[in-house]
Amino acid sequence: MLTPWDHRYAQRTQRMASSIIRELLKFTEAPDIISFAGGLPAPDVFPLEEFRAACDRVLTTCGAQALQYGTTEGYLPLREMIARHSARYGIEVTPDNIMITSGSQQALDLLGKVFINPGDRILVESPTYLGALQAWNVYGAEYVA
Repeated sequence: MLTPWDHRYAQRTQRMASSIIRELLKFTEAPDIISFAGGLPAPDVFPLEEFRAACDRVLTTCGAQALQYGTTEGYLPLREMIARHSARYGIEVTPDNIMITSGSQQALDLLGKVFINPGDRILVESPTYLGALQAWNVYGAEYVA
């Protein structure tokens, strides 16, 4: 739908589309459907008690500070732990080499911003993750399967 404000939007917004994943996830709301499309784990395998205990520890230790905004790179103690864990597998990184994202879509978008120029050809599998294609379409990527 066109609006009187469309001419003010960046040209790349013309390549943006509704989320394919959002449309697929609508099917998961039906109780008789087991969908493998959305990458959703079975709810009964979530470790709720362990998660509750971890939240309690964080809130007891850090209080309201745990609920504040953090740095763009992510929580430093977590990045330090990831660096130590990676070293056990021969991957030498520092916390400065690690960025915590809010999910795969944010990570894919950041990768597109940094590495994809309009017209770049990206080699993908067939089938491929639709969320990656959607994240990179706005940067003008072309795909080769």
